[in-house]
Amino acid sequence: MSRGRNGSALLVALLMAVFVGLALGSYLWLVSHQSLSTMRSLAWNGAIPVVEAGVEEALTQLHFSDIDHLSANSCTALTNGWYSKQHHVDNSSYYDVVIKQVDPPDTAGPLIVSTASVPAPFAPASPAGIVLAQTVPAPSTPYLKRRVRVNTARKPLFSGAMVAKGRIDMSGNNVTTDGFDSSDSQYNTAGKYDPKKTKASGDVGTNLDLVDSIGVGNANIKGHVATGPGGTVTIQSNGSVGDLDWVDSGTAGIKPGWATDDMHTEILDVQAPVFTSGYSTPGGQTVDTVNYDYVLDHSGDYKLANFSGKVLVSTNVSATLWVTDTFSFGPNDYILIAPGASLTLYVSAPTATIGGSGVINSDNYALSFQYYGLPSNTSFSFKANAAFTGAIYAPEADFTLGGGGKNEYDFVGACVVNTIKLNGHYHFHFDEALRKALWRGYVVTAWNEVDPNTPLN
Repeated sequence: MSRGRNGSALLVALLMAVFVGLALGSYLWLVSHQSLSTMRSLAWNGAIPVVEAGVEEALTQLHFSDIDHLSANSCTALTNGWYSKQHHVDNSSYYDVVIKQVDPPDTAGPLIVSTASVPAPFAPASPAGIVLAQTVPAPSTPYLKRRVRVNTARKPLFSGAMVAKGRIDMSGNNVTTDGFDSSDSQYNTAGKYDPKKTKASGDVGTNLDLVDSIGVGNANIKGHVATGPGGTVTIQSNGSVGDLDWVDSGTAGIKPGWATDDMHTEILDVQAPVFTSGYSTPGGQTVDTVNYDYVLDHSGDYKLANFSGKVLVSTNVSATLWVTDTFSFGPNDYILIAPGASLTLYVSAPTATIGGSGVINSDNYALSFQYYGLPSNTSFSFKANAAFTGAIYAPEADFTLGGGGKNEYDFVGACVVNTIKLNGHYHFHFDEALRKALWRGYVVTAWNEVDPNTPLN
């Protein structure tokens, strides 16, 4: 009986040991695989910053080298128009990014495909691993991959009639905005603004996030108004903001959905022009009995310290002029841009003033007169008793639009400035063609994850 009881006790102890061993083994197996699952999840999530780094690499390449020089900065030309670059972000993780221009380009930007490779954790590499719940990569490190396909678009310099970093004050009398498109015959007549072919794209926006960021006053805005987060729009009793029907019917106030406070537009500073082939200094000439202080009589680059007087840009001349010190046009002054001509101004002068007869843009195309204020250009005043056709991009300048007296004038084009104050009777007509023609860099429009093992097409 004693031996039987001892044998039974030994058997029970043995079974208990087996049971405990199985339970412990199962627990350690569960912990080990849970750790493995966690490590794989971390690796999977960790691939996203690597993918994003590849996209940033591509966008930086496009910003500094543009679409026509994709082979710069150690990028390798592949087949079918792809350009590739590989870069490690640490000792083991890296990305492969490729860029390709879509066809036709139009306003669409290049296609970017970024593939991240990060070390993938595997099962325990030693018996101790299961006890310590450790997972380590094998000596020949296998990789986990994730890939995104990114669509881009050109980033326009001008997205609406008026865009500012600071406050916009439309306290002038009878101020209006709307839009048209000089490149679309449906929304112009002979390429010019036609009040019968307008759009509600005369948008007004600021990044400012304060109370009264935009003072609409009694203006009629055929378009949207937008401020930075928390900013507000004030409007007086006769002011109107909305679509064509809303404003044309004389409805006061802001149409629901046409005012937002989510604007955060990146407004980049203007860089000084680089005249790689040198530049000319314009001088005075008499043309058709008129004594001009400066005549830009051939296409190319020009530079002046002081800019004023009577200026002529000759027929069919495409000129770029950099003004460094002073920019002041008085009562008898003007800039005449002859038919077929264009003038692009870069202004470093702290203060710029256009009075007199203003800018006489013979072709009446906004692209024919472009004004770019460098960071040192902090004030720009248009005081001419005249209409204006052109594009103004001066991110650090406080822009004052006065003059006009009791007369009403058209402002055809767009402006991007620091602050805006309207004192005159101006009607802003945003030319949407500026969105297509004047742009800098690219923005992401779509981001989709795709199979990292499929071939590029």
